[in-house]
Amino acid sequence: MSESWIVGINPVEGALSNDAERVREVLVENGQRNARVHELAERAKALRIPVHHRPREQLDKVAGEARHQGVVARYEAPPMANEGDLPELLEQAGPDALVLVLDGVTDPHNLGACLRSAAAAGVTAVIVPKDRAVGLTPVVRRASAGGADRVPLIAATNLARALRTLKDAGVWITGLAGETETSIYDIDLKGPVALVLGSEGEGMRRLTRDTCDFLARIPMPGTMESLNVSVATGVVLFEALRQRSAKR
Repeated sequence: MSESWIVGINPVEGALSNDAERVREVLVENGQRNARVHELAERAKALRIPVHHRPREQLDKVAGEARHQGVVARYEAPPMANEGDLPELLEQAGPDALVLVLDGVTDPHNLGACLRSAAAAGVTAVIVPKDRAVGLTPVVRRASAGGADRVPLIAATNLARALRTLKDAGVWITGLAGETETSIYDIDLKGPVALVLGSEGEGMRRLTRDTCDFLARIPMPGTMESLNVSVATGVVLFEALRQRSAKR
């Protein structure tokens, strides 16, 4: 386990609501008047978590480039999940398994936004390659608005092997590729499904693409050729949810 800082109102609230036993202390900026920050401080105290008032400069230092909004929390993060955790997660989800695979999303704001959408969509797990992702940094946690605490994030040492694990469990894999003619709206996303999106600039790597069962694109009749990866993630996840709700 390693300690990190959770930064900002929503991420700290998410940690206190979902994983309070791992919060070691809460720092509040001196003179802070935000009612939500005071509410978080009182909740932490009720949970017997130490609350300390500190100068803004100290919060700036631990927050790094993330905007802390006057509150940060020191958090003992559990180790990220790995490929070995996949079979159990898939068994628990059964026919409703919905997996998001991000092949090399390195921008922390994008990864955080993807985790937020994944949590909102009730995703079974998010898989990232261990060596081509930013990890759960304070910026990622803040951008996820609590999503990082609500969905399992698996750091795969070998992404192709993780995809094969999905296939062996009966999960159909669809990758997003702008050059294909097949629309995401023409792909059957009911049942156990994994959706794969590539990096911000290069898209999916060749081995990842070759492992997919289907390739599809998001139709864009406008003048833009592509969407931000976090926007595309939201589009495809909620298309899957739309199809699944329609079958019920």
